[in-house]
Amino acid sequence: MRFTTLHKGLALSIFGLGTLAAPAFADDAAPTAHDKASATTSKHIKSERKKEHRAFHHLSEHGQQAMTSILQAQHILAAGQSEQALPALNAALAHLQAASKAREQFTAAEADLHPAPQHPVSSAHTPQSGPTDWIPVGGEVIATDTLEPSKKSAVATANAQLKAGQTQQAAQTLQVVGQDIDFIVALAPLAQLQGFVNRALIFAEGHHPDAATVALNDALNTLVFVSENVVTEATAAAQKQK
Repeated sequence: MRFTTLHKGLALSIFGLGTLAAPAFADDAAPTAHDKASATTSKHIKSERKKEHRAFHHLSEHGQQAMTSILQAQHILAAGQSEQALPALNAALAHLQAASKAREQFTAAEADLHPAPQHPVSSAHTPQSGPTDWIPVGGEVIATDTLEPSKKSAVATANAQLKAGQTQQAAQTLQVVGQDIDFIVALAPLAQLQGFVNRALIFAEGHHPDAATVALNDALNTLVFVSENVVTEATAAAQKQK
């Protein structure tokens, strides 16, 4: 399953209406000394699981919940229902505030992020200047073109599980795939996203659903999609600075 370039439809396909969690995962039981083949297989599985877990743990739970609330509000506003969208908008702001204090948040210049070629930024995207606080708000597993059909099917299943908030199940599904996958992370500039959502809230409170919808579209246009390695390096650098 591949996602399209950034717009409303992309946001819906990436984030769905569920939230992602990052639960702990148990390691496999240690193989016996008499089963060398099993030991080799177990080590490979553990290595792959560590890679998958690292990618999933980059995601901000509150950031994902904020995006879910934003998309819910956008859907309600499209029906011209301003007051009904207020709870979702307030929830989005609350989750963004919580995300600003979570370990997944990091600071980097957008010019250093290098967007993933699979997901160019929106044509309406305005680059952030200078150091910016980012939160990872979504993700997608991308299969290589050479992946065999059965493994591509597993990737599609894993992405569906991620959208449904079934992170542990997605990790289990990906065990059969191996290394021929990439993990793309959707990053949101925290302050800018908060500003647009707050603007949408003000318009919704004033019974201006169309203007509120524009503000949320502007919020989605701030997103930047990068490879998991970019986030790994950025968060490591941020931890060193702290």
